[in-house]
Amino acid sequence: MPDRNCVALIAHDQKKDDMVDFVRRHQDWFSRWRIIATGTTGGRILETCPQLDITRVKSGPLGGDQQIGALIATGEVGMLIFFVDALTAMPHDVDVKALMRLASVYDIPMALNRATAEIMMNVN
Repeated sequence: MPDRNCVALIAHDQKKDDMVDFVRRHQDWFSRWRIIATGTTGGRILETCPQLDITRVKSGPLGGDQQIGALIATGEVGMLIFFVDALTAMPHDVDVKALMRLASVYDIPMALNRATAEIMMNVN
């Protein structure tokens, strides 16, 4: 059973600023969650929201997407907010697809853009 108190945050390339702004605007909501983020995304969020408790894994292309996928598979992540930069080539596209597949297989809520993330936040 997934840990419904843990959310994973990932933002690729040009979507990092969007993720930082999104988390900043919703700090109260995120303060109630255990947060796991890929390295660069987590670091950028911590610069803006230092009061949040964020566990950082490796940067996405260096294995962070895979680490979060493993945490989904072991039930340690209950929600994924993943801002994908669909207009930028991703050399680690297979990692991205594997992560999305695991979120689907383990039936956890997954948002790939800001609008869907905000809907998920209103449900949880």
